[in-house]
Amino acid sequence: MNKKIALYPGTFDPITNGHFDIIERSLSLFDEVIVAVAMSEDKKPMFTLEQRIEMTNKAVAHLKNVRVVGFDNLTVEFARENNARILIRGLRAVSDFEYELQLGYLNNSLDDTMETVYLMPKLNHAFVSSSIVRNLLKFNGKTSHILPKAVQETIEGMTSCTLR
Repeated sequence: MNKKIALYPGTFDPITNGHFDIIERSLSLFDEVIVAVAMSEDKKPMFTLEQRIEMTNKAVAHLKNVRVVGFDNLTVEFARENNARILIRGLRAVSDFEYELQLGYLNNSLDDTMETVYLMPKLNHAFVSSSIVRNLLKFNGKTSHILPKAVQETIEGMTSCTLR
């Protein structure tokens, strides 16, 4: 029996309840979910790659069959290296759809055995994005309702000098 391994790539800067919802529901569809935290230096992340991996690991620590890894190459190549043939992508709103569709087609053009599965977060997480969280954090806004508890605690424990 071949294991169905899915790769959920993203910057996760930081991981939100919306991301976590998609990871959790993906486990009912796939045997293993690899959460692939992208270096994404072009996006100028607020948190370092190591911090993002740590927060993501803490958020999913209680879930079985989830592995968190960092990467800095093409998503399709990284998926192949990890025996994943399925990419998971989240869709919050119509505005996400065009970009995600183009990305799915691009990935399939690079490897026609690669499939992309699009999942919507539950409605109560549909407005949540990492960029919204980062803006709230810049102004000391409340984020506890949109971040996994372990992530919220990690961020609260950081000093401003450890944030990018």
